[in-house]
Amino acid sequence: MFLHLRLRPTLLAITLAATLTTLPTHADTLRIAIMGEPASLDPHKISGKWENDVVGDLFEGLVTEAADGERIPGVAESWEISEDGTVYTFHLREDARWSDGEPVTAEDFVFAFRRILDPATAADYAYLLYPVRNAEAIYTGAAEPHTLGIEALDARTLQITLERSTPYFLDQLSHYTAYPVPKHVVEEHGDRWSRAGNMVSNGPFKLQRWQSQTRIEVIPNEHFHAADDIALDEVVYFPIEERNTALNRFRAGEIDVAREFPTEQYAWLRDNLPDATHTAPFLGIYYYVFNSRDGHPTADPSVREALSLAVRREVISEQILGTGEEPAYSFVPPGVGHYDPAQLAFADMSQEERMARAQELMAEAGYGPDNPLELRLRYNTSEDHRKVAIAIAAMWKPLGVEVDLFNSEVAVHYADLRQGDFDVARAGWIGDYNDAQNFLSLLESGVANNYGAYSNEEFDALMREAAETQDLDRRGEIMADAEQVALDDSATLPINYYVSRNLVNPALQGWENNIEDIHRSRWISFED
Repeated sequence: MFLHLRLRPTLLAITLAATLTTLPTHADTLRIAIMGEPASLDPHKISGKWENDVVGDLFEGLVTEAADGERIPGVAESWEISEDGTVYTFHLREDARWSDGEPVTAEDFVFAFRRILDPATAADYAYLLYPVRNAEAIYTGAAEPHTLGIEALDARTLQITLERSTPYFLDQLSHYTAYPVPKHVVEEHGDRWSRAGNMVSNGPFKLQRWQSQTRIEVIPNEHFHAADDIALDEVVYFPIEERNTALNRFRAGEIDVAREFPTEQYAWLRDNLPDATHTAPFLGIYYYVFNSRDGHPTADPSVREALSLAVRREVISEQILGTGEEPAYSFVPPGVGHYDPAQLAFADMSQEERMARAQELMAEAGYGPDNPLELRLRYNTSEDHRKVAIAIAAMWKPLGVEVDLFNSEVAVHYADLRQGDFDVARAGWIGDYNDAQNFLSLLESGVANNYGAYSNEEFDALMREAAETQDLDRRGEIMADAEQVALDDSATLPINYYVSRNLVNPALQGWENNIEDIHRSRWISFED
């Protein structure tokens, strides 16, 4: 399908201080600015929110998300759960089809689960499926793939057996780690299966074109089980990491949705584009990673604590960002079910007391103005990340810390983090499901997204105990104990809890703010 050039009359006119800016839209094309170039469109090869924006339109799991973020049936039209909560039996839709017309079968899910847990796939998110029986053993090479607790009872019946009852498992199944992949296409094309011309998907849309660093175009999948309900003829994603660029293109009417906006423009946007400016509480944490590997100064817990003490979180949240973020004194954000977060021990100290203690710790570690600590601080390209990094470097200066700031585009940034090429680095985590385990698992030994290679035996033991605990309130208490261990050890430097920030053309219908900031294009339409 060619790019649509048919225009409709302007739907929105907004008077600015000195100019009139309009937002013309195509009648059938939704244009979205995502915050980076996807590393891949293979659900097993991604790990970013910006990639999820695209891949979540191309694929559908057993469970999926409604417009408000609630979980609803996806490929599975119904399911049963055993009394002990360990066996899930899913019944697939009879009309579930791949975009080439082939049926989506239970065997496609078996193939996909085994593939993502194959160490050769090198999937960063494979550990999310560890609740499935033998998943971790298979990923570490201690068990054979055929022992995985997933079985196709017939073409439309899938049974998944867990290691133990996992209350959040259904939520996990909406995540892209649990998406099916087309066995017949992957076996034909290998790692090239997810490229334009080869890709087959089972979601509301299918890939039309991918022009690297420029645009990704998808069109409706006519074989999707709810194809008749899709109002759009096309979705175009523009990878734009620079927030000001996204804002300018939104104001010029070149895009309909910007999945971020520059925080310094928030007051102006609120006053001038109130109907287009969306902010909402968000299940996420903005934090700095400390490299705990040998040979890095941040391997010393005293240094980590001193650096954390010196950061003035309220200044960052209120003065530098200023779009409703709350300063973070825990790693797990508030609002998680069955959980009361732990807290950094110095949360109630004055800033003067914090700095005095920080200077003591740095002196004990052998650092100070006469022997400065030199750190490389990495952040991914963004004006907000740059401002936060500059501010924190200034806050550390009285401790005798000299900071070398280094930025890179998002895919390179996280690749460098996984390789351990940093001392301190910016990171963020958006909840994949509403459970504290999703955040705390980032600090467990050996987890791929544990960028700083933090390892603490007491923390790991508590997380294992929580995993064995069926009572949800008691389980939450144990995980809070684990979080306290990590906070007391300065495992990371939590800075602020996220709010979602989006610019949305008021002519769009079906966009609903939700705590996970998930917005699937299948629910979006333009006003008539």
